[in-house]
Amino acid sequence: MTDKSRRIKPQTLRGFRDFLPDQMMAREHLINVARRVYRSYGFAPIDTPALEYAEVLLGKGGDESDKQVFRFTDQGDRDVAMRFDLTVPLARYAAQHIQELGTPFRRYHIAPVWRGERPARGRFREFMQCDFDTIGSSSNNVDIETLLVINDLFEQIGIERFTIRVNNRKVLNGLLEKIGVQDQAVGILRALDKLDKIGREKVIEEMVDKADVSAEQAGRVLDMAELTGTPEDILASLSGMLDGSETGAEGLDNLRDLFVTVRACGLPQGRVKLDVAIARGLDYYTGTIYETLLDDLPGIGSVCSGGRYDNLAELFTSQQLPGVGASLGLDRMLAAMEELGMTQSASTPAPVLMTMFDESHRGDYVAMARNLRAAGIGVEVFPEAKAIGKQMKYANKKGFQVAVIAGADEFASGTWQIKGLQESSQQQVATNEVADAILNII
Repeated sequence: MTDKSRRIKPQTLRGFRDFLPDQMMAREHLINVARRVYRSYGFAPIDTPALEYAEVLLGKGGDESDKQVFRFTDQGDRDVAMRFDLTVPLARYAAQHIQELGTPFRRYHIAPVWRGERPARGRFREFMQCDFDTIGSSSNNVDIETLLVINDLFEQIGIERFTIRVNNRKVLNGLLEKIGVQDQAVGILRALDKLDKIGREKVIEEMVDKADVSAEQAGRVLDMAELTGTPEDILASLSGMLDGSETGAEGLDNLRDLFVTVRACGLPQGRVKLDVAIARGLDYYTGTIYETLLDDLPGIGSVCSGGRYDNLAELFTSQQLPGVGASLGLDRMLAAMEELGMTQSASTPAPVLMTMFDESHRGDYVAMARNLRAAGIGVEVFPEAKAIGKQMKYANKKGFQVAVIAGADEFASGTWQIKGLQESSQQQVATNEVADAILNII
């Protein structure tokens, strides 16, 4: 016997979670949808290690990201860290393998990442990202297609009300050049990224305190960031603000092209919004950036975000490897879907429970289950002949859609009872009709 005083309390670390079957089924469903959408655009799957040399990861996402990295020395005294996103490892991966891959290279990567940040609603220290990226092309067409992938992904998930907010870092950088604070861009953009959370005055204070700019300069940045109206209205105002800036003009051209294409593709009016306040906190973005909000749950934050990063691979290779992509926050999306009542409660992947009414007919039950599986229907066989009420209780608790029942009378007549558990229906069918009867229900 184990000494009770030595028993370990079963618990998870703060910010980490176990997943019960119903939760894992919801996760797998969402992953399958993402995988299907990504593949439809030609993105191929890859994987990279959870651990990288620390120098690969540090300094790529900014000081805040560096503080959140899980970093340690392994048994070989190597300085290593756990990936905090899937984009920085992609830069290393592309630099290492691009000769074999060729360009443009399209990849998707669905895997866990780790950040030592404060846990909150829909935010954990270990979480899954569902990334897709295109490497090796500077074409604005790739940026536009990235937006279309996001749109299709949300539609396929079943989200009807969402808004994709876009901006371009070149627009922001163009203004910073004009007012002479481009060298303080990192601090300014990090402060700007907090505008929704802390408001104009606090953002100006942070820019003055941490980015070493004047209140007047910070105010000009905020004046631009707070532009409102249609994309066309905002672009017209930006054109005047950025007059004379080559960088800013390039960003505006990219945004104009994006909105022309969005209209040509028939996306719902208002689905894509130009928001000059979006900066994205990570330092490596250089062009178009995206944030996707759920209209019915804006407080949960961006559920899918990303952007263009043209210089991320330069620390690993002299070859130019511009990239653009986005990431679906799987766990945040699932938290949102649960709040919106979009998740199912089933904790079994098999829709059918084969009950066992009579032990002497075990072979018949197992044979029918095998026939149903051959027809593409998932079946779980109850392991023993317990009271049918107990088996039905088990079926309802697990979320089965159908129960198949047969006793002495059914075996004598060559029939089976098909019970639809969701709609409380029941029918008696011949042995060769069981599969069709179940398929009509599920």
